[in-house]
Amino acid sequence: MNLPAWPYPKTIAHRGAGKLAPENTLAAIRHGVSLGYRATEIDVKLSGDGTLLLMHDDTTNRCSDGRGRVAAKTWHQLALLDAGSWHSPAYAGEPIPTYWRVAKYCIANGVQLNTEIKPCIGRERETGAAVSLETQALFSAPEHAHLKPLLSSFSTESLIAARDAAPEFDRAHLFENPLPSDWLARCQAVGAIAMDANWRTLTKAIVAEAHANGLRVACYTCNDPTDAERLWSWGVDTLITDAVDKIAFRP
Repeated sequence: MNLPAWPYPKTIAHRGAGKLAPENTLAAIRHGVSLGYRATEIDVKLSGDGTLLLMHDDTTNRCSDGRGRVAAKTWHQLALLDAGSWHSPAYAGEPIPTYWRVAKYCIANGVQLNTEIKPCIGRERETGAAVSLETQALFSAPEHAHLKPLLSSFSTESLIAARDAAPEFDRAHLFENPLPSDWLARCQAVGAIAMDANWRTLTKAIVAEAHANGLRVACYTCNDPTDAERLWSWGVDTLITDAVDKIAFRP
């Protein structure tokens, strides 16, 4: 079976710059860019009042000086938080960014996005649709077509909502470790062009099976250059890494 076009690089920075800067911030993305990375993965979810912002967890506890659920806070409340000091004093005062602000930075600087839809519990469809529609508003201009983001999620429901809202964007279905037996069916159900698996779950045979069924293969979060080379030798199309200082960017 012919594989779909894959306008994404072989390496993508995880959450901006891996662990070298506070994850899911503009500072992290800039740091990744400074190391030569022209693509980054980010986690996007909704505030309580409907603003799309970057945050991995359902609470603000780990990656800011705030406490409590993201879905219970307004964007104004979230915008006041310090999302940098938890990492190191050098990033004190770094704010939680909106998806819109990050996308505008990436457009201006030629950085491609892998936008992971990271819904708070119970907001799967709402978040999937919101991310897809805001991506459409940001990247619909012809001059931005080369930077079209890849939308991904662990949530099948979010990906279906994203597909229904703006089907023109490529989708990848993320999977935990262990890889579920129905991974292929779930990719097909959302119209994904790729599976995105924990790198430890992949084998050469699984990569070949995905390709034989018309799916590209991405994986996360591989941080060892030797492991990365083995995955590429199996035909893995894209590798997401924290080790942006050890694994050089590959277009």
